[in-house]
Amino acid sequence: MTQLNESLKYFSEHTDDFLRQYQELVRIPSVSTDPEHKADIRAACEFLAAKLRSLGAQHVEIFPTKIHPILFAEIHAEKEGAPTVLIYGHYDVQPVNPIEEWQTPPFEARIDGDYMTARGASDMKGQVMASLAAVESVLAAGPLPVNLKFLYEGEEEIGSPSLEGFISTHKELLACDVILNPDSGMLSKDQPTIVYGLRGLLYFEIRVDGPKADLHSGIFGGVVANPANVLADIIARLHNPDGSVAVPGFYDRVLPLTPTEKQRIASVHVEPETLLKLTGSPELYGEAGYTPLERTGARPTLDVNGLYSGFIGEGSKTIIPAYAKAKISCRLVPEQDPDELFELIQAHITSLTPSAVRLTIFKHSGGSAYLADDAPGIEQLAKALGDTWDKPLSYKREGGSVPVTATMLKHLGVKSLLTGFGLPDDRIHSPNEHQHLPTWKLGVQALIRFLLNFDNVY
Repeated sequence: MTQLNESLKYFSEHTDDFLRQYQELVRIPSVSTDPEHKADIRAACEFLAAKLRSLGAQHVEIFPTKIHPILFAEIHAEKEGAPTVLIYGHYDVQPVNPIEEWQTPPFEARIDGDYMTARGASDMKGQVMASLAAVESVLAAGPLPVNLKFLYEGEEEIGSPSLEGFISTHKELLACDVILNPDSGMLSKDQPTIVYGLRGLLYFEIRVDGPKADLHSGIFGGVVANPANVLADIIARLHNPDGSVAVPGFYDRVLPLTPTEKQRIASVHVEPETLLKLTGSPELYGEAGYTPLERTGARPTLDVNGLYSGFIGEGSKTIIPAYAKAKISCRLVPEQDPDELFELIQAHITSLTPSAVRLTIFKHSGGSAYLADDAPGIEQLAKALGDTWDKPLSYKREGGSVPVTATMLKHLGVKSLLTGFGLPDDRIHSPNEHQHLPTWKLGVQALIRFLLNFDNVY
């Protein structure tokens, strides 16, 4: 029996054990944005370190940072000159609010039929555990055909503030030939997917201050500027009627879509009705002149992510709020620079702000867009996915951002392979996040094939 068949057999016979380990990791509430979960973040990191030691990793080290630790591990191949595959992942998760909308406790990790429901079940603890299950299954059947390095962080959901500094100062430690990043997903359970493009991200916050405290709207209404009104007016003027962004210079570096690119995007078949069902929106909306998939994968956007001002409780309270604030993100395409765009947006918003209020704008994070249809290892990954699903492979430009891909290319000189086994309806970042387990199991099989596809290749 070949090593592939032995590896697949091992995974099949130990699937229940892998699922229990998966649940154990997901049950750790490693919410990176909440200081109260700092110990839980450490616990998740220690869990993965212990798992890697159990796989025989020769080097396992937890590196402290100013916020949450970074985990590195290494497993050596027996064969001299074997290529090195670096596997990236993150073990932190998003907050669970609104808690009242969860149908089961968010960290119970309940398995019901084909689904595991929990925060992090899909993004991305499920993908981390799929990778480790594949590695264990290969090792159980024979030697690794590749050297493996693992890089797991606990700050991805807060913009990875410590990661670039770590990578830039540990280039030799992280040196590799191939990078696998399974922090992506599939178009559907029957469409194995490689994501070859990602939009970049700019995230910033606007605060408008007026009076020194909330004021009675009957006494002071019409006398002082209302920060909520001012902010609402600013936001309304950030877009044109056709859905495009109204910031001067916003599109200066945006490259037009070529006919070839349009054809590749159109080859990914997602019907508008599917998007409407997924979102629950009454109709689709967006920049005029582009298809929905062109908008989500190849066009830049500007969106309000959160608004706060004044009295937002039940009932009524007649005030002029002292301040108003908004959190805003931009998804960027290749050639757009997040720092340059922030300066343009800041100048535009400043020009829209009356002198009757005080304006503050500050940037949370930024990352460049990414294209990698020629990433090392893409042939091995494509074959693994195709052989597992026995379906045509989809190549997709993703609307989301994975800034670590650009960071690794900058400092390690290697483009990342982006895949994963989450589905569009997994409700990541929302209540009732879940992972479709039949897809997850196929994903483990695909990763087993991916690792073994390097045998006698390099």
